[in-house]
Amino acid sequence: MILDSVRIQAVELINEAVASGAARFRACAELEISVRTYQRWIVDGTIKTDGRPSAQRPEPKNKLSEVERGNLLAVFNSDEFKSLPPSQIVPALADRGVYIASESTCYRVLHEKKLQNSRGRSQIKERKSPTTHCATGPNQVWCWDITWLPGPVKGLHFYLYLILDIFSRKIVGWEIHDDESAENASTLIRKTHLKESVRNNPLVLHSDNGSPMKGSSMLETLYSLGVASSFSRPRVSNDNAYAESIFKTCKYRPDYPYKGFLTIDEARDWVLKFSHWYNFNHKHSGIKYVTPNQRHSGLADKVLANRKEVYQRAKERNPERWSGDIRNWDLPEEVYLNPEREMDASYHTADIW
Repeated sequence: MILDSVRIQAVELINEAVASGAARFRACAELEISVRTYQRWIVDGTIKTDGRPSAQRPEPKNKLSEVERGNLLAVFNSDEFKSLPPSQIVPALADRGVYIASESTCYRVLHEKKLQNSRGRSQIKERKSPTTHCATGPNQVWCWDITWLPGPVKGLHFYLYLILDIFSRKIVGWEIHDDESAENASTLIRKTHLKESVRNNPLVLHSDNGSPMKGSSMLETLYSLGVASSFSRPRVSNDNAYAESIFKTCKYRPDYPYKGFLTIDEARDWVLKFSHWYNFNHKHSGIKYVTPNQRHSGLADKVLANRKEVYQRAKERNPERWSGDIRNWDLPEEVYLNPEREMDASYHTADIW
């Protein structure tokens, strides 16, 4: 709706342009209005004001009274109908010889009272926020999961158990078994815990909600080792995004035998080579393209400092090729598992790849 002051100013500008010799349709086009609109604004040579904002409009004759609205809400919020939509309630009332209002009117009244959706037991429960953990160094937060590796025939799989350090992205432990079980997971976590020498350091182990992750033997092992357990929200796969990411990296390797491993020993040999490549040769995009082992062992800072010098020298040799500072090679001091948005607004899921 165009305000009267704007309308008056527009008409005056058009009239001034026409008086100066401009065509009326061109003057109107400059103000992005049509000639017909300009003509509607002029009545007997004067500018017509817009009375719509202050116009007194009669109430519709078919409008529900306050008593009728109250009765409608009382019926719809009763124990019998509070979990049903109007499309179910209106016919049910008609079968009893009762008519309150049309379905569309019922929907409109419920919408005005914010009762149209999710009433009664169907109300949407408050969603639980993902568990957030922060790692400022290696061996503080681990995540783990199990994935299938194809076997020699369709329907036969081997199971890769893998533990990843989220700070360094290093594979700190893995095993392959014929089945999924909490006992196998317990054995792996004990071996990895001993190998990484984290006996006296606080450690969080994050996983999804599978039975091997929540089995009694696994939970007892974590308790005896002093490891705090953390779990994803039910049916939310990206709460364990680091583990899902490395599984994709694994299965998209050029030499991955997508037709299947003939034996479990063959699968173990392949994963052994993959884990060595991933830890010692793979320049990880999530950690400024240093290897996970360099980040885990504390060598990454030296590597990145050298890169900064190389870039700085290149800029000094050809300053005209640089429009700003050199590339940022600084690693974040904190790595979050499922960071809260207000904690780190610049975080992107892609950073984990």
